[in-house]
Amino acid sequence: MAKMTIGLGSGCIDKLTSLGVILSGAAADDMDVDVFVLLNAGGAFLKNKTTDYSFAGQQTAEEFQKALEAINSPGWIEFFEMAKEMTNVKVYMCSLAGKIVGGEKKEDFIDLVDDLCGIGEYITSTQEADVNLFI
Repeated sequence: MAKMTIGLGSGCIDKLTSLGVILSGAAADDMDVDVFVLLNAGGAFLKNKTTDYSFAGQQTAEEFQKALEAINSPGWIEFFEMAKEMTNVKVYMCSLAGKIVGGEKKEDFIDLVDDLCGIGEYITSTQEADVNLFI
């Protein structure tokens, strides 16, 4: 089985949704996927996060959300959940990212997060993966 490692460095809703779509494709190909949530992306995974996500494109995050809803597309969390149900997807919060956004332990984050880890685990995962992406 092929393995993909993804470093997620952005918590913008378009990047989160893009990653969700990629996870769906990887799940359809029955790949193992390790996602490492790094630095600014950590805030999107906090349990008490509000929905005021930023957006890297020209439209606003709210406009992007409405466009997804208009075409009955899942949101990024639903994409992640579906992929995790279909294949071996693990989401790791970098402990530094967690501390930066105020999360010290796994319980501080939404249920998508499987564990906290150091950057060394991300590096090792990239060395072992068939496909490496950074979003």
